Amino acid sequence: MRRRNFLKSSIVAGAGTFILGNASSLFPRTESTSDAVWVSGAEPPALLNKALENIGGIQKFISNGDIVVVKPNIGWDRAPEFAANTNPQLVAEVIRKCFEAGAKEVKVFDRSTNNPQRCYKNSQIESISKQAGAKVEHVRDFKFKAIALPEGDILKRWPIYKDYLEADKTINIPIVKHHSLCNMTAGLKNLMGIMGGNRGEIHNHFSKKLIDIDAHILPSLTIIDGYRVLVRNGPIGGNLSDVKLAKTLIISSCTVTADILALELLGLKLPQVTYLKDAVDRGLIKYDPEKVVVKKISLS
Repeated sequence: MRRRNFLKSSIVAGAGTFILGNASSLFPRTESTSDAVWVSGAEPPALLNKALENIGGIQKFISNGDIVVVKPNIGWDRAPEFAANTNPQLVAEVIRKCFEAGAKEVKVFDRSTNNPQRCYKNSQIESISKQAGAKVEHVRDFKFKAIALPEGDILKRWPIYKDYLEADKTINIPIVKHHSLCNMTAGLKNLMGIMGGNRGEIHNHFSKKLIDIDAHILPSLTIIDGYRVLVRNGPIGGNLSDVKLAKTLIISSCTVTADILALELLGLKLPQVTYLKDAVDRGLIKYDPEKVVVKKISLS
């Protein structure tokens, strides 16, 4: 498939693979480990373990002695069943896997939009992450550091959380859901939780500004939580009728690839999420779309 056709494509589920548009050979099946994995039909810990097994194991990303930042979505004062924040069971399992790989320390934080104390508590991420051994902290204003964005179209500097910048490895664990501003929030947008400053300024020319910053802070690994999916009235939600139980997880070292795959969970096409299209246009996609291997697994 030519790149111009890729930009117009949507994700279509195939038997053991994913294809973009109608190009059935785009993601060929191989016996090697995959560049991205889609797993469905089980609880979050089982989804994660199967995904890691098929992408090369957690040791591919985390080394002995690493200080690791695990960045979930803890933005909203919502319980897990409302699918506004990352599933706490998934976060805990990621933390455990990091320690199994020899991580020295695992830090968990997010710059919440609602009251941070309530978000951390009611999402259940704070308590379960601490039980798994992580250091859970609220974001502090003095810990942001302005970084240069030399390739930015609009923004040339923006403050980023120092703990993220100084970590040996970073794992982005967004929940995929509807968003009233940009149709979908997943991996790329979840990184707003490590951005300081007046984030309202980013909403003007949102797509360009988000990618200006994201291009310089992409994580080591992206794990998209699609266990519960908020299909309407996001990003806050609050009505269980807006939540779909999808029991899905997507994993890739390429955040853009993972986000493109996540479009399927909301029935969207790439041009409908302009910041994601901008990320592709600006070269943030890691894998050649004609060679990337995406494995699909059902555990049900």
